[in-house]
Parts: sequence; structure tokens; C-alpha cells
Amino acid sequence: MTDAPWHETVSLPALLRHARTTYADAMRHALDEAGYDDIPGNGLYVIGGLALGDGGVPIGRLVRELGITKQGAGQLVDALVLRGYLERTPSDTDRRQLIVTLTERGRGAAATQTAAREAIDATLAGIVGADDVARTRRTLATLIDMRRATRA
Repeated sequence: MTDAPWHETVSLPALLRHARTTYADAMRHALDEAGYDDIPGNGLYVIGGLALGDGGVPIGRLVRELGITKQGAGQLVDALVLRGYLERTPSDTDRRQLIVTLTERGRGAAATQTAAREAIDATLAGIVGADDVARTRRTLATLIDMRRATRA
């Protein structure tokens, strides 16, 4: 009798959680080594997300995307502003709305985070192949789309 590979006996949510930790640990280590050791938990998501965008993001969007309260998002942004990663400015189109953008320190942290993620991506592709990575990305995107469809 052949034993099933360990990953076939673990639930998909548990696999996703632990896989995410592989990235988080690599990013945290790289950030710590580069002197960015004071980023709060969800700060990686905020800094990484802002680095992918073309500018600032309204705080309300962070609330929706992080799934946290407005107060929680405000506290996270406050911490990142105080630590020099973000700056807050009023929106050009709506002065009641605050936009958060990366500072020079934030862009440096984002570049470090990106390099760590790319190293994990390259190692993964080297082990399982580009086709498997692409298939995994499609599968995860489908899970995300399923959630979006149920929220609509």
C-alpha cells in the first residue's frame, strides 16, 4: 500500500495559509536584514499593494481590501506614516478623502519585499516548472473570483 503524499491529506485552506507563510517569512527576513524591521503585520500588504499601483490609494479602499475596520486601517496607516513608510495627503478630487502614498523609505521597503517574493517565485518555478506555477495562479484567481461573485 502506497502512502499518499502529505499534501493530499491537508485541507486546501491550511495549505494556502502555510504557503503564504513561506512568502511572508522570506519577505520579513529580507526586510529585517535591510533595516525595515518595524513594519506591522498588514503593513507588508499595504506597502506591496501601493508599490504595484500608479499612485496613492484612498484609505477606504484599504479598509475593503484588508477586511478590517476603518479604525484598524487608520491605525495601520498611522503606524506606517509615523515610521516613515507612507504619507497621507488629501485627494485632489475630494478634500474629505485621504490618499496614502509610499515615501522614499516605503519604496525601498517595497523593492526589498519584491526581491524576496521574486526569489521565492524563481525557486518555486525551478522546482515545479512554469506550467505548474501558471496553473496554481489560475486556480487561486478562480478562488478569488468565486469570493467576489458571492459578495456581488
